[in-house]
Amino acid sequence: MYSEKVMEHFSNPRNVGEIENASGVGTVGNAKCGDIMRIYLDINDAGIIEDVKFKTFGCGAAVATSSMATELVKGKTIKEALNITNKAVMEALDGLPKAKIHCSLLAEEAIHAALWDYAEKNHITIEGLEKPKSDIGEEEEEENY
Repeated sequence: MYSEKVMEHFSNPRNVGEIENASGVGTVGNAKCGDIMRIYLDINDAGIIEDVKFKTFGCGAAVATSSMATELVKGKTIKEALNITNKAVMEALDGLPKAKIHCSLLAEEAIHAALWDYAEKNHITIEGLEKPKSDIGEEEEEENY
């Protein structure tokens, strides 16, 4: 059973679309379920995420977690965005069924992938950012529950 917030973000997702010439773009997926999530970040010279968009191919929970993740990072610094975890996304949505936890992991990894892309494009290192995985598997799902 999904929370009202999950249903709201699925029915009326925020920040859908693409950003042309984005500062960073991150794409991750889950080969097992077929979900694919892409997040676009527009980061200003002060390191603030001014705009964020997403495109997700997947279930309702994948759309909802993408939508919520974009809401959580918009207006944040790079460091603040890096600290947004899958648990924070789930909490902001008032929880997810156990079978859909991987969707929140995708959201976290998509943010990290977009930040990684930004760092590579700008030849910088973001402290605490590790190279993201492109495929989120069951091992990560079990670790993060």
